Amino acid sequence: MASFNRVILVGNLTRDPELRYIPSGSAVSEIGLAVNDRVKKGDQWVDETTFVDITLWGRTAEVANEYLSKGSSVLIEGRLKLDSWEKDGQKRSKLRVIADKMQMLGGREGGGGGGGGGAARGGGNRVASGARSNASPADDFGGSYDDGGPSNSGGGGFPDDEIPF
Repeated sequence: MASFNRVILVGNLTRDPELRYIPSGSAVSEIGLAVNDRVKKGDQWVDETTFVDITLWGRTAEVANEYLSKGSSVLIEGRLKLDSWEKDGQKRSKLRVIADKMQMLGGREGGGGGGGGGAARGGGNRVASGARSNASPADDFGGSYDDGGPSNSGGGGFPDDEIPF
């Protein structure tokens, strides 16, 4: 039987990322994401919020810790994973998302802009001071952290601000 486990979410962080390193040295970060949806109940539109726990690994976890904070907008692509455990004789379970890709959306506090940017996980053009820059966060790390996915960096030799459309 065929199956497909893929999730794409856009929302805002409910708390600052929590970065830690496991004994093998790999970085792991836990974030909470609030995803809003508008549904019609009777004659009125009502906002419903779903809270999702996300786990980021490796360089993506480190980038999230450095550039994201509570309230930051982000797009997450990943897969669902069911965690199960027993506590006080009661079986418990929780559904979470294991992120494969992360795209930072919007600008940094006080900075405006962003969202254009770079690598599949890179994102908005942000610098620590909040000033605008044409450098993506990937430039701060001495290279790209793209996973080989599609990029919207302009291609064809055009600088980002001179894309011919």
